[in-house]
Amino acid sequence: MSTPLSSSRPPLPPFDHDSALAKVRAAEDAWNGRDPARVVLAYTADSRWRNRNEFLQGREQIEAFLHRKWQREQDYRLIKELWAYSGNRIAVRFAYEWHDDTDQWFRAYGNENWEFDAQGLMAVRHASINDLAIPESERLFHWPQGKRPDHHPGLSQMGL
Repeated sequence: MSTPLSSSRPPLPPFDHDSALAKVRAAEDAWNGRDPARVVLAYTADSRWRNRNEFLQGREQIEAFLHRKWQREQDYRLIKELWAYSGNRIAVRFAYEWHDDTDQWFRAYGNENWEFDAQGLMAVRHASINDLAIPESERLFHWPQGKRPDHHPGLSQMGL
């Protein structure tokens, strides 16, 4: 899974606590931007994914998946939290809120395992995700669409 140096995505492995935190927040910010063409650039050209029950390989499949995802998951807002790191691997837990075209709200909970190449691009992503239908009154993620504000609490601070 080689990638040209021009595609480098710092921070690079091996990760320490601060660089792993930075990598997690960069991923969160990108996903909250909901721009599949931008998000896919953080992955190797032949990145392999397991997302729920879908198995994807390569940027083209990942970008198509993200288009479908954000058409269905409206008003998407995500928080990721570092769980563990070692060498070129990071584990995160996350929650995100969204609603479907009937205005039914959901909070999705999950875990991801990430493996990066030497240029800091994600080569492997395994995601396990569960959706919980919630009434709109139970929503917790209320910032304007896009990047979560720096002062907004994370998952642990919110008791999630």
